[in-house]
Amino acid sequence: MALIRDLFSKSPFGPIVEHAKKVHECVELIKPLMEALIKQDFEQIQKLHHKISKTEYEADLIKHDIRRNLPRRFFLPVAREELDGFLQCQEKLADYAEDFSVILFIRKTKLHPTLHQGFLTFVNQIFQVSGTLLTAAVELKNLAEVSFSGAEANLVLDRIKDLGVEEWQADRLARELSVQIYKLEDELKPMDIIFYEKLLLKLSAIANEAENAGDFLRAMITKT
Repeated sequence: MALIRDLFSKSPFGPIVEHAKKVHECVELIKPLMEALIKQDFEQIQKLHHKISKTEYEADLIKHDIRRNLPRRFFLPVAREELDGFLQCQEKLADYAEDFSVILFIRKTKLHPTLHQGFLTFVNQIFQVSGTLLTAAVELKNLAEVSFSGAEANLVLDRIKDLGVEEWQADRLARELSVQIYKLEDELKPMDIIFYEKLLLKLSAIANEAENAGDFLRAMITKT
């Protein structure tokens, strides 16, 4: 009987969708963090840092529950490695968002006025990338019900294609911001430049990891 229960345990796809939503909540907090940095509202940065840490922890709890309740013998319509890879990418998305908040929290650094709009545009693009991934991820439960095929699968593949374009746009914005930063090299303290570069790296990592998650989604569909 235990074997039968293992084979037909509760599907993990619903909880995976809930995890994706919680991860996107972490990414959503990046914009108010950047706005607080521009306003030099370090008290607000501290509050948002604690909020994003709490949200990341809640995402971790969902992730642990998924892994704890996914028996080895459970029948899956996709490769277990691809499902776990997708989950790991989502985990990194939340981690990088929290890292971004930590960088803002540990050092009260002013953002040069000429960089304000560039960083806001970049943050909006990161939010767009994460949102597109979420739009694709919420279809996981429906995809599982149709064996990752048909019109639903084609819709998700289109979303993943959009995700690749949006990640490329994020990379382009990151390069443009780097150029702007080093044009200010004579005005900025070396530690400020390091600080700005750390922000860029964490934001870029979010976009890159979102694209990686999309690759695992694509593999689930194309290999079934």
